[in-house]
Amino acid sequence: MAIDHEYMQRALDLAARGRGRTSPNPMVGCVIVRDGRVIGEGCHARAGEPHAEVNAIQAAGDVRGATLYVNLEPCSHVGRTPPCVDLIIEHGPKRVVVAMHDPNPKVSGEGIYRLRDAGIEVEVGLMEGEARTLNEIFIKYITTKMPFVIAKCAMTLDGKIATRTGDSRWVTGEESRRLVHRLRNEMDAILVGSRTVMLDDPSLTTRLDDGKIKDPVRVILDADDYLDTARRVFHTESTAPTWVAVPDHRNFEGADEVLRIPGGHAGLDMVALMRELGAREITSVLIEGGGTTHASAFDAGIVDKVMFFVAPKIVGGRDAVTAVEGEGIPLMADALPLERMGVRQIGEDLLIEAYVKKR
Repeated sequence: MAIDHEYMQRALDLAARGRGRTSPNPMVGCVIVRDGRVIGEGCHARAGEPHAEVNAIQAAGDVRGATLYVNLEPCSHVGRTPPCVDLIIEHGPKRVVVAMHDPNPKVSGEGIYRLRDAGIEVEVGLMEGEARTLNEIFIKYITTKMPFVIAKCAMTLDGKIATRTGDSRWVTGEESRRLVHRLRNEMDAILVGSRTVMLDDPSLTTRLDDGKIKDPVRVILDADDYLDTARRVFHTESTAPTWVAVPDHRNFEGADEVLRIPGGHAGLDMVALMRELGAREITSVLIEGGGTTHASAFDAGIVDKVMFFVAPKIVGGRDAVTAVEGEGIPLMADALPLERMGVRQIGEDLLIEAYVKKR
């Protein structure tokens, strides 16, 4: 029914309010309706705080005979908070509409089974595609224990991220740079190579006018002992830590933590690094490195999504830095395929977004 779509969309909108704040939990919104009127709603605002269903039921009070809309199957296990399914059963709504099953193996249909076993009518699958896109980070993390990885770059129309002299400020316009800071505000970690840190001296913090900002954990690759602690990234006032990933036989003085990672094809084993970050409950990583770091990430198969900002500029030059370097693919037939590609204008730039097609 159209009205069901309307209320589920409201649940999705509420869920999105927790973007960047619920990790390692999913984003969840809940709407409770009776007699065509919303009597309670809520979202999961932050990990460790009450879930969306709890907030919605508290707002509604009496939910007997009502319909509860939620974008993710109610949890049935004890985590940081008690299971929501017990509370729902206790308050006895007539009907529960769920967008998608929870991919968490600890839930995986158990919540829906228990609701039905309690005599509550349950419908599953309404706006599932939208729900899966909203929680794509959680789905990847909870099913693989590895973070969802976005490869981001700012390049000219001819694919250059810096001139032959290394100058890269600024490739894109102010609107694109602001969007990148909003993205940093939502991600758990930002990943760059030591060359980017040494040449550009970035702080890798989030800079927005909104006071409710969050800096991601800063992760720096230093396979070749190129990094030094004089860079700004080691002297910020940010409460977020700076981690340095080095070969497993090395150390690095000055980082908040050192991640010792086995060697890989082009420096460090990027898959092993993602496993280590996942073990630390890092659910999402934004790669903002240079062409070499991007090449290593694509070669290792760790990238899930690309976000390439394209500026209306031509730089040229065979020695100018390109977005993805490394050895490259020898045959066009073997090029890395992308899918679900979309393009939107951000100020004077274009943002191309696509997902890496898994083979």
